[in-house]
Amino acid sequence: MKTGIIIIFHNNENTMDPSFFIEQINQTSNLELCLVNNDSKDSTNDLLHEIKDSCDNVSVLNIRKFKSDVAAVKAGARFMHSAFQLKNVGYVSINMLNTKYYGVNSLIKMIAENQEAIINYSGNPLKKKQTLFQSLFSVMDYLKNLKIENPFIQLQYQRNL
Repeated sequence: MKTGIIIIFHNNENTMDPSFFIEQINQTSNLELCLVNNDSKDSTNDLLHEIKDSCDNVSVLNIRKFKSDVAAVKAGARFMHSAFQLKNVGYVSINMLNTKYYGVNSLIKMIAENQEAIINYSGNPLKKKQTLFQSLFSVMDYLKNLKIENPFIQLQYQRNL
């Protein structure tokens, strides 16, 4: 079974390199990615569709009215749950990341490099039946807790930037 990753985008046209995304995503065979465009006013949605057209494991969800990151993650989770049989679903919101030094492309590279750790996510098993949203996990928090040595991850948790 695959693991799903939801990535929330909003006006990221100038920080994305679609060819780099495609190259990195094509290395992630056991991950199913859902790229969520949260009402971007630039060409982010077009770039996401360009990536989707070149990758078998990518879906694009376009939200036409801006929503909070939590609502956008929930929309992505509902889509992933209805479209795929997934073991787990992780999420990342680009707008909540510090991309000043490494950029959005580093996020995709970090996911590709750490796909085995992400796929092996075990979380905290609950005694009650899990609902769709209880099974979501933050990819960045999970990798930080595993103490993955990656400058992009470490940058996200530094204070006083």
